[in-house]
Amino acid sequence: MQTSFYTKFRLFQPQEESAGLPASQQGAYEWRDVLAKFSLLFFGIVLWYKGSIYFGYGLLILAWILDGGLLRPRQIIKEPLVLAILFFCAVLALGILWSDYPESRRIRWNKYVLLPVFIPYLSLLNKERLSWAIGGLVIGYSVVLSMGIYYRFLLGEQGVPILKMKYLHFSMMLGIGVILISYLAATSSNKKMRGLLWGFAVFLLFMQFNQDGRGPLLATVPALILLLLILYKAHIKKLLGIITAIIIVIGAFAYNSNNFHERISQFQGNIELIQQENYGTSVGYRFALWDVGLHAITQRPWFGYGTGTSASTFEQIAKTYKGGRYKSLENYQKNMQYHNDLIQMGVYLGALGLLAYILLLWGWFQTLRAHRLTTLGTALVCFVFLAGLTDVIFIYSQIPSLLLVITAIAIFWNEVGPRNNNI
Repeated sequence: MQTSFYTKFRLFQPQEESAGLPASQQGAYEWRDVLAKFSLLFFGIVLWYKGSIYFGYGLLILAWILDGGLLRPRQIIKEPLVLAILFFCAVLALGILWSDYPESRRIRWNKYVLLPVFIPYLSLLNKERLSWAIGGLVIGYSVVLSMGIYYRFLLGEQGVPILKMKYLHFSMMLGIGVILISYLAATSSNKKMRGLLWGFAVFLLFMQFNQDGRGPLLATVPALILLLLILYKAHIKKLLGIITAIIIVIGAFAYNSNNFHERISQFQGNIELIQQENYGTSVGYRFALWDVGLHAITQRPWFGYGTGTSASTFEQIAKTYKGGRYKSLENYQKNMQYHNDLIQMGVYLGALGLLAYILLLWGWFQTLRAHRLTTLGTALVCFVFLAGLTDVIFIYSQIPSLLLVITAIAIFWNEVGPRNNNI
């Protein structure tokens, strides 16, 4: 198999670089290496804290610059995901030209431009720093998960209020964990570790059933089943056994989850209210947003209304569309967004925005596929797409950042670890 550019340029680079330096420069290099390791660890920990995550971004970029990242642009830019991110952000920046900026700051559209953090994060990784990156990811995720468990089972609250993380946000985090841990469990060669990982994945799924988020849960289950189908397609008996076990587990969780029953009842009640043209509910509000958003796209199908124009576009169209049926919903949500990534990008930038979004997902998959992580790439992109049908997941800075961190670590782990035959 042809050696990837990443292995060729980055593997064992610290030892090679430091070995060729004179003694007077060894200290400076070691200091930069320590800063790089700490920035990877720090970023994984502060990823979940809105007040400090920007310090994580800043430190990561500083460490990358001092590590010579600006001198290696051709190495990292060859990744399809990097090219897709740069194109996506360039299109969003271009859309400001015909938007209502600065009024558009009412929506957190600027969270999209944090995606390029993938570049310094991936560029900083090497064999010595990998454990620091994994440590930061595990510590940060574990702390937030522990907080979520505490709030849910001891205080009876959902999400992680102390971090201002609502249940939808927390449920997405759990869903990503379910997919990743299930993948690790299925590909582990150690029986004891495999059992522990499967148990942890089931627990994360149990936690997700005890959150009110319907959309993230409905994205997790199909993505998980798709993951298992691909992993065990050559082992029919094992596949049938695992799928049967998953169905039983999901059925048991659904049957015993009061939250799940309440959300089903609420959904049925919301549908009845929609039939009475009452849209002041969770489902009704989403239905109204999608209806207005799709109509808005048909009015400006090619380049949309400009980056960040969710609220202003809704206010403008809702006044007259269908006799003003939805205009009373203008203030239903403080930071209004269309609860659908495709509609959001379509309203922003029309067909150009949809193309940028589709290329982003495609580039994500192609990067993981190029590094022999086709199955994981398929499952993660499937989750992102399905979750994006009921929410705009890219405005939650932690969720895209978590996915990018997982992607970067998975790429390098697969380069330095044993081959997995493109699973």
